[in-house]
Amino acid sequence: MRAIAIDANEHGGLGSLVDEMHQLRARMFADRLGCQVRIEYGRERDEYDALDPTYLLALTNHGGVAGCARLLPTTGPTMLSRTCPQLLPGGGLRSKSTMIESSRVCLLDTRVGRRGGRFLHEATLTMFAGMIEWSMSNGFGEIATATDVRFERILQRAGWPMTRFGGVKLIGETMSVAGILPAGQASFDRVCPPGYRSDLRHLQRVAA
Repeated sequence: MRAIAIDANEHGGLGSLVDEMHQLRARMFADRLGCQVRIEYGRERDEYDALDPTYLLALTNHGGVAGCARLLPTTGPTMLSRTCPQLLPGGGLRSKSTMIESSRVCLLDTRVGRRGGRFLHEATLTMFAGMIEWSMSNGFGEIATATDVRFERILQRAGWPMTRFGGVKLIGETMSVAGILPAGQASFDRVCPPGYRSDLRHLQRVAA
């Protein structure tokens, strides 16, 4: 399993993986979680996909998409500040040139596989390691994100705990929380699974 990064508007012939990612998002957020998201032709997209994000993908050994995350600089519009301001102190996110936002994180499975007594799928750890590696390579030291409390516990088990901005809020039918994840070498070393591979240096995006 390996991690790759793809620029949304310059995907260099990897458009089929981007399409597969949008299908995975539809299955996860609409079908499994029952979120109120826009689905067209079996694919989930929103307005933030039009802002030239970077997509971080975890690929299986057969080349299929096992996990994904969308990355956007906090110096521009973000999902946290525009869609989930109730999770932020004062309703606003203090943007930094060294902070990236992660959104639309989804994984095929988080339960299979064993790491140090913590049962987490290799795709989960590959995604986490890839997010940290990409961030470090592009000058970002922090990752802001909103998630549900179940996924917050997965981060904790992986050894990558989130520092909350505030308390838990009910958004729709989901108990949600937002916070900061550190993107440094120590965090990478804790989450990185055995045999981790990535193509991030070849596809990395230069931070503005």
